Amino acid sequence: MSRLTIEQRSSESARELGDESFMSAAELRNYVMQTEMAKASKDVRSGQAENARAELIRSLTQPVAVTPEKIAEIKRRVLGQLKSAAVRGDKEVLVMRFPNALCTDKGRSLNNLEKEWPSTLMGRPLQAFEFWRDHLQPQGYGLKAIIVDWPQGLPGDIGFFLTWDVNR
Repeated sequence: MSRLTIEQRSSESARELGDESFMSAAELRNYVMQTEMAKASKDVRSGQAENARAELIRSLTQPVAVTPEKIAEIKRRVLGQLKSAAVRGDKEVLVMRFPNALCTDKGRSLNNLEKEWPSTLMGRPLQAFEFWRDHLQPQGYGLKAIIVDWPQGLPGDIGFFLTWDVNR
């Protein structure tokens, strides 16, 4: 290898290293501007997510009219989910997910496996629990309620899973 080639490579490496390590004032301004725009965009998205969550909570707080037609519709939908899960070999299926704000204690008693956790439910989650108790539990289905996400280490959304044992 010639001395010129070694010097060229050395010079190219130095230039690459220099380009990676230092920014011009214009590049720094551009970087700061992009960072600030990303933060602002994140704040907007966060605000939109908070608004959507608040609307979801408001909606789920309102009970649904329980009519024979509504019960039949729910049974059809749940049966479809159960069949699909059973074909896959699963023994549980997520049938409802809701914010912990729909529990009077934000999911504390559920997380601590307290027997009376269902008494903390409000709105549609309470209706879903009652539907399971009145229509699905007598048919041998179990209900597993767990906290399914932990934002900043705190209880977040709660999931209702229908469970079954094919060996029974």
